[in-house]
Amino acid sequence: MSSPTSPQRTLPDVATETRPDQAGALDGVGMERIEMPVLLVAPDGVAQRVSARIDAFVNLAREDRRGIHMSRLYLHLDRHLSAEPLTPASLRRCLRDFLDSHADLSDRAWLRIGFDHLVRRPALASANSGWRSYPVELHAWLEGQRFELELALDVQYSSTCPASAALARQLVQDRFAEDFPAGRALDRDAVHAWLGSSDGIVATPHAQRSTAQVRVKLATGADLPITELIDALETALATPVQTAVKREDEQAFALANGQNLMFCEDAARRLRQVLDADARIIDWWLRAAHHESLHPHDAVALATKGVAGGYRA
Repeated sequence: MSSPTSPQRTLPDVATETRPDQAGALDGVGMERIEMPVLLVAPDGVAQRVSARIDAFVNLAREDRRGIHMSRLYLHLDRHLSAEPLTPASLRRCLRDFLDSHADLSDRAWLRIGFDHLVRRPALASANSGWRSYPVELHAWLEGQRFELELALDVQYSSTCPASAALARQLVQDRFAEDFPAGRALDRDAVHAWLGSSDGIVATPHAQRSTAQVRVKLATGADLPITELIDALETALATPVQTAVKREDEQAFALANGQNLMFCEDAARRLRQVLDADARIIDWWLRAAHHESLHPHDAVALATKGVAGGYRA
């Protein structure tokens, strides 16, 4: 008697059955949250392997076929993502293998890959550095020869409210008028000491951790500018959250916040300038959310490039 794993033994494959009594095409069939590493190459050429969660799908165009071959999707993913760095070209090859292995069943395939992108960041003033983790998602589609790729990521930053800053300044002015009444000669040393005291800085503006969410559709032939895009967005916002922080770093961060007061509308406009200036991006969507310390709700601004048939806020 042959064993269950004997080469002579034919295993049943009920997915290939035809079911005329339950016929119907399906828009998508596949797997979600597949656990698998992906290989990323940083701008300095160093490769790092990171843990990812992957959704893999094809459509089922044959109305009479019961199902697809999910194991084929998994094995193609494992082969491509283990062997080569994550690039638009490697994603396209993987999706092409999805379709070639389902040539009699499917004509569309897509992937979603989610992972945390680690970047080493220097401190603002000290000689220290630390790691920042950025949530990233890639969405790739292939239908015939048409390939589309989207990159989505989050950036956290600090936002100091301009209205709150103006109100705080007014209170500081009022306290100054009380402590140094008109007609009395000003002593420079006394004023200098007053400015450094809790009596002088009687009020401070409210600030909060904030999140910029960005989705971009990349042009055909473009690379995968994950770190470059993060850097450009953080530079535009000017107040990204920090890693290693000594007192001199915290003071530099306070200075950056004071020089970059912004409502969520201001942040959204800074972000859109970055996205509009990048020739690799053919469409974009953004959300700037300020997680208010004054309110129990968020202040949010949305924007899109405005491409016909593209993203909508």
